[in-house]
Amino acid sequence: MKKPLPILTSIIVALTLVTARAQPGPPPTPNFDGGMDKLFGDNPGFSATMEMHSTDPTGKEITMSAKMAHAEGKSRMEMDMSSMQGSHIPPQAAARMKQMGMSKVTMIIRGDKGFSYMVYPDMKAYTEMTGREKYKAASEYKADVTKLGQETVDGHDCVKNKVVVTDPTGPTRESTVWNATDLKKFPIKIQTTSEKGNVTVVLFKDVNLDKPDDAQFDPPSDFKKYDDMMSLMMSRARGAPPQ
Repeated sequence: MKKPLPILTSIIVALTLVTARAQPGPPPTPNFDGGMDKLFGDNPGFSATMEMHSTDPTGKEITMSAKMAHAEGKSRMEMDMSSMQGSHIPPQAAARMKQMGMSKVTMIIRGDKGFSYMVYPDMKAYTEMTGREKYKAASEYKADVTKLGQETVDGHDCVKNKVVVTDPTGPTRESTVWNATDLKKFPIKIQTTSEKGNVTVVLFKDVNLDKPDDAQFDPPSDFKKYDDMMSLMMSRARGAPPQ
């Protein structure tokens, strides 16, 4: 059975759908396992600006960007939900998120520990979500690469490849990847198609191949931790200061 590669784009799509419904609760998260590191090859640690464009089978589009950092088993994404664009996104959604202090959100995935954080900088608050599958090393996955051609993407000479990653339990995950020859074959552009026909294209800019500081993958020590999103929202509704 083939599944689209569970890359970070799926979290962006989930977050945009949550915002469109004006419900700021925690969204579903992708599985940042060794299959993702297999896609990034010899670049297990990096930081970049990510631009995402997603189109569903009816032609509805969503675009947004995020600053991100990734290391083996750990990922961080900083997003401003008010910058999201899409014809089917209610115009009042961004205003509501700003009013609640939740338009800016940082998601930290700790696959190495089996949990993730949703951090709200404007509220100086965060929640922790447990129950994630722990990170499995890239060596446990197999990647089959087929060269499709050569193209220039955002000023970078790239080799265009089809990449099929097989996880240890058997399912495969397919994507089209543009590997930049001047960035140690970093996948500067990734395109996937979901089982429902959603086409998602991710473009990475300002790529830095240095390993990110480990401190980026923990919430700030002076932020208040809430047990869950409901307790955070109730505190906000009561007008209690988050810190």
